[in-house]
Amino acid sequence: MNFSKMHGLGNDFVIINCINENIFLSSSEIKKLSDRHRGIGFDQLLFVEKPQNPIFDFHYRIFNANGNEVEQCGNGARCFGLFIKIKKLTKKNNISVSTKLKHLKITYFSNNFITVNMDEPTFILNNMPLLKNIIIHNFLIYFLNENIKCSIVSMGNPHCIIQVNCIDSAPVKKIGKKLEKSAFFPKGINVGFMQIINKMHIKLRVYERDVGETQACGSAACASVAAGIARNILHNKVQVDLLGGSLTIHWAGFGHPLYMTGPAEHIYDGTIYI
Repeated sequence: MNFSKMHGLGNDFVIINCINENIFLSSSEIKKLSDRHRGIGFDQLLFVEKPQNPIFDFHYRIFNANGNEVEQCGNGARCFGLFIKIKKLTKKNNISVSTKLKHLKITYFSNNFITVNMDEPTFILNNMPLLKNIIIHNFLIYFLNENIKCSIVSMGNPHCIIQVNCIDSAPVKKIGKKLEKSAFFPKGINVGFMQIINKMHIKLRVYERDVGETQACGSAACASVAAGIARNILHNKVQVDLLGGSLTIHWAGFGHPLYMTGPAEHIYDGTIYI
């Protein structure tokens, strides 16, 4: 099986071209491939496929390192876009792609910088079964029994954003692991820890569901800025510093799509026997 290894701010991916051949990997095979000691090693696996609807240029599927399929990945979207370009699968500088639940528009710039139209963020609660234990106020949710104040945002995948005074001392693993698969979020959730430097600059650490803390999470950066704008504590264009580097997020507010801009890098191509 041929593959490409790529990363977006250190959030790393294996990308497989399934346009001209059918490749199926079981959850156990994906787990083996994601092992950084005995496999290739990656945070997520991306399958590039033919469009399921002719209005799109491509479709792609996203799998976490434990083999579970997920809905969205911001850094993965940028790597997907660069993969399509360097493999000469399109001559377009603007492409439209579909994922499990959403569609994205990807624009290429020089120096491997890519902008992704992530569509409009949504602040949803309908997949949370324990609403009776929650107080909702100004896009903030209070978990009474945990004494945790956060914003819940969907970028096609779910995010729990917690504002902290300093990300260096934030209990990322402890709280992230506790909330990731709590009864509040039966399908799991990504947990972001946001430190506001000023209205145009934040720092962010992310505990991703099924993965743990990663170097970067593009969709969490989008969700964090969206939460801050909805609460009127952030400007509509924000620099987000993650462990692996920085992204620029722009959102004009409700009724408008959100845009993420940042780099993607091709590391190497390889072949592995399954």
